[in-house]
Amino acid sequence: MTSSGKDLLPKGNVGIFKNEMAGHFGERSEIHSFNGFLFDLDGTIIDTTEAITKHWTKIGAELGVDPKVILNSSRGRRSIDTIKLYDASKANWDYIRHIETQIPPTYGSSASETPGSRSLLQSLQEAHAPWALVTSCTRALLHAWLDLLTLPTPAISVAAEDVPVGKPDPACYILGCERIGCAGQGVLVVEDSPSGVAAGKAAGCKVLGLATTHGVEKLRDEGADWIVRDLSSVRLVEGGEGRYTILIGGLWEDASLGQDSGTAS
Repeated sequence: MTSSGKDLLPKGNVGIFKNEMAGHFGERSEIHSFNGFLFDLDGTIIDTTEAITKHWTKIGAELGVDPKVILNSSRGRRSIDTIKLYDASKANWDYIRHIETQIPPTYGSSASETPGSRSLLQSLQEAHAPWALVTSCTRALLHAWLDLLTLPTPAISVAAEDVPVGKPDPACYILGCERIGCAGQGVLVVEDSPSGVAAGKAAGCKVLGLATTHGVEKLRDEGADWIVRDLSSVRLVEGGEGRYTILIGGLWEDASLGQDSGTAS
């Protein structure tokens, strides 16, 4: 079901990726219902770009790897998988937890919540909706970030240690669906990275792509059903009895198509 949403949403702005593909974040909105929700962490509900850049620059120097190279290889990947590329002897969970737990106290002053994330998570929490965080970081780092930013903490999460391989493999989102007790087709995955979008789609979920860290075209190419700038235009409108209805506003609209770029109707 769709709604124009013009009386609910602020006017859309020209997309920040307009040079990549013709289109903009407009006023179009849609209303959809789901049984549960799975959120990525970094780039989705928090912004730790500066902190992570400083962290991997330091690790790169210690390993003798060009900072740009290790940064590019770390995006959307678990730390253990990144480290394995450059020093297999350090690719163990003790070392990964050690380096990751140093990030918030050392670089945490530059971290922040993304627009709209706190209010959406709080509303899901208050409605007792099944939701979880599914992240490529360790559980220790996950809780360190949530504690630092005082964000809602879910009862359920899937962290790097819980799966044998990371995104774009769907194992993390398949496990997330199992843990919140919902089948993939009734679950909304919220992701900012192309690898995360691909993982969510491969797990059989609907995926909302956030253009916070990557271009719209990359999210669309991996099959994102809807694309918005961030969570400030997404809100819970009704919930109960196992179904939770959200309004997805400010949808990306392709100029060539005259409609949003998602794959779902």
